[in-house]
Amino acid sequence: MALTTSADAPLPVGEVSRLIGGWIDRLGAVWVEGQITQLSRRPGAGVVFMTLRDPSYDISVSVTCYRQVFDAIADVVSEGARVVVHAKPEWYAPRGQLSLRAVEIRPVGIGELLIRLEQLKRTLGAEGLFAPERKKPLPFLPQLVGLVCGRASAAERDVLEVARRRWPAVRFEVRNVAVQGVHAVTQVVQAVKELDEHGHVDVIIVARGGGSVEDLLPFSDEQLIRAVAECRTPVVSAIGHEPDAPLLDLVADLRAATPTDAAKKVVPDVGEELERVQSLRDRALRTVRGLLDREERGLAHALTRPVMEHPQRMVDEREAELDALLARSRRVLGHLLDRADSELSHTRARVRSLSPAATMERGYAVLQRTDGAVVRSPEEVAEGEELRARVSEGEFTVVVGPHA
Repeated sequence: MALTTSADAPLPVGEVSRLIGGWIDRLGAVWVEGQITQLSRRPGAGVVFMTLRDPSYDISVSVTCYRQVFDAIADVVSEGARVVVHAKPEWYAPRGQLSLRAVEIRPVGIGELLIRLEQLKRTLGAEGLFAPERKKPLPFLPQLVGLVCGRASAAERDVLEVARRRWPAVRFEVRNVAVQGVHAVTQVVQAVKELDEHGHVDVIIVARGGGSVEDLLPFSDEQLIRAVAECRTPVVSAIGHEPDAPLLDLVADLRAATPTDAAKKVVPDVGEELERVQSLRDRALRTVRGLLDREERGLAHALTRPVMEHPQRMVDEREAELDALLARSRRVLGHLLDRADSELSHTRARVRSLSPAATMERGYAVLQRTDGAVVRSPEEVAEGEELRARVSEGEFTVVVGPHA
């Protein structure tokens, strides 16, 4: 039930603490999983104090238990161990502190860890976090490489030495973090996010040497997996040795077998690149020379052809052909003109033979009346009528006599 309070009618601290304790007392016992930190076993004390931490979310809660409860697992549990605790929440009113009173503690075995990791792997895989199409390609020549590793670790030394030996100009932005224990997940996640937000980091390497399943457990943590999946910068996983396979290997854009292998895959070897460049130059030179040789042979073959040895021959042949065509055209045209002239002469002779003038030259005359009408019949004229007679050499006047 909600409390009714105001600035004029506040509750005392003790009353608030008492109410909180009452609510917590109504909670039942719960099973809680976490990692033991700050274990305190005072000699002669009947109570053992410890802190149970969730490395994924950086949350801790105090746990107390009777010595006999802890003694049952004291030989297999120490600081950093993962355990499952059956406990009842308790509220310590004088200090306003929440704790868990454990009645049973069970260490989490390797088999249980592997089962949970497999379940987490299937869950994240179903979300598509391990899909190949999510993988980002690595830059050919990174100018600045982000490195997340343990302080003064062999992994850091291997990556830096191998990378600088391969490409001396490469630069690193190193983040030293805890790579195992209760603070590992929080620090690694923070380092990855910082490097991803860095404006000049081209690729991020998360490196650690080999270890047991418990040592490598932070690199299978769900919080870290999701943080890497959200990175815009390509991430390379270089955790442990070849047999080690944390979930970080699946979500990373590239999985390297070892930190040394990561340096080799991220940073190109200057010597190998120079050899590759020289090889490409030699190949290009051979190709160009081959093309030149082929073109020279083709040119030489073309120059040996008659048309190239005597280029004027083609002009001479065309000139002869043109002269022949011209002479032929002249002959044809002459024949056509001669035939046309002959036909014209014949036509003129025929026309002249059929013309009235030719008829009159043979002695005929044309009689016309004074109005110019041609006389065709004797009945058309009268006796004594004057007519005009036209002959080939001129004309004269005649008078019509009596009809015979």
